[in-house]
Amino acid sequence: MVWRGEVVNVCFHGIGRPGREMEPGEDAYWVGVDDFGAALDLLAERPDVRLSFDDGNASDVDVALPMLVERDLTASFFLVAGRVGQPGSVDGAGVRALVDAGMSVGSHGMAHRPWVGLSAEERRIELEEARDRLAGWAGVPVETAACPLGRYDRKVLGGLRALGYRRVFSSDRRRSRSDQWLQHRYSVRRHDTPASLRQDVLAPPSPIERGRDALKGTVKAWR
Repeated sequence: MVWRGEVVNVCFHGIGRPGREMEPGEDAYWVGVDDFGAALDLLAERPDVRLSFDDGNASDVDVALPMLVERDLTASFFLVAGRVGQPGSVDGAGVRALVDAGMSVGSHGMAHRPWVGLSAEERRIELEEARDRLAGWAGVPVETAACPLGRYDRKVLGGLRALGYRRVFSSDRRRSRSDQWLQHRYSVRRHDTPASLRQDVLAPPSPIERGRDALKGTVKAWR
């Protein structure tokens, strides 16, 4: 059963060969160029799918952007502000190129560290300073964010709301209503294929799965 007003948020990370040293476990989220194209062709058929990219890898501009434009697709790019201009990452001109091509730019923090348990100064750097830096490169306000590593709690969400973020994204692998402030996403992994995406991401969850996922989300948001 598909609920009215429901969206499927699908998130990519790196495409092709990384141009920087990867964090532990990060390689599981890098996909080949051909696999990325096949996934895009499948997802483009679904009007309920929303695309996003995390981390600000150079492949966002070098690979993903032209393939999106070719298919007349748009996406949200959540960039790590402290990596902009570093080897293997998007540079300032790339941030602007994303915006000029009709893509949206959001914050993924300053240093790709979880926002749970930070000091007041660390939160300021991750939630405010990172946003301001990205807005300077983008030339437009940055009003959305994606929680690094998908981690959040009540304090993180409350801080993001207080700072005026219009929408926040997680990695909870479940569907969302299109009007939700906290949007859940499915991350594409290295071994995913069109067949696995159809089964694990695009197939509607059962009522039992919906109930279980909703309970998990409530616990996570209020702990």
